[in-house]
Amino acid sequence: MDMTAPRRPNPAHGDCSKVSQILARVGDKWTVLVVMMLGGGPKRFNEIRRSIEGISQQMLTRTLRGLERDGMVTRTIYPTIPPQVEYELTPLGRSLLEPVMALGSWAQAHIPSIDAARAEFDRRKAG
Repeated sequence: MDMTAPRRPNPAHGDCSKVSQILARVGDKWTVLVVMMLGGGPKRFNEIRRSIEGISQQMLTRTLRGLERDGMVTRTIYPTIPPQVEYELTPLGRSLLEPVMALGSWAQAHIPSIDAARAEFDRRKAG
């Protein structure tokens, strides 16, 4: 048995549900965009919201709370009036940047192929 080979997930294994939960969090479109935004450094809530087209206040709150719960984001409250709140990636969150950026680059590079495949699929289904 090769001890250097990565362990393949076994769907019958208890860790599989944990992996699924983590993948659901990090694979969510809002999580990807928030992580990318925070990759440039700490940001305030409204700064993040203005930068991510289409995200509602409620969805951004939910996404940031989930990332904070999973240890990927820290929330710092500054004692000003009104209180200023900043969000920042933790080292764990920063480790997610590389795969998120790679996935984003892959998507960007394959937009024409995916658009063509969708158009062909829709053409076949319509005819």
